[in-house]
Amino acid sequence: MSDLRISEVAVLAGVSDDTVRRWIDQGKLTAIQLGNGRKGVRGRELAEFLQATAETPETGATVAASARNRMRGIVTRVLKDTVMAQVELQAGPFRLVSLLSRESVDELGLEVGSVAVASVKSTHVVVEIPES
Repeated sequence: MSDLRISEVAVLAGVSDDTVRRWIDQGKLTAIQLGNGRKGVRGRELAEFLQATAETPETGATVAASARNRMRGIVTRVLKDTVMAQVELQAGPFRLVSLLSRESVDELGLEVGSVAVASVKSTHVVVEIPES
């Protein structure tokens, strides 16, 4: 089981260290003592908390979609060549990069400052374990 420092919890939750401390003070998370004398949170508890408090943002009118992972953000960069384009989207603390056809970018009217939604099909997500 992973025990996480408050700073690690903050990074994973996309909030400040102070917000994590407030969650602990409010009883939303339980503090544990880590080996170095600092406070932390159990990884499993953080996962359950984030899952319970996660909001699916309203992303606009979509009739139906099979992708379940949808992140609303703002376009921060668009690079186009004759056939393909690269679009960067900042969705909260996450930077997402997508390669798509130039035609799609043009049809969607994507440019820096556009609000867009990145949809990720779960069959194309790679899960990794970070170095400790």
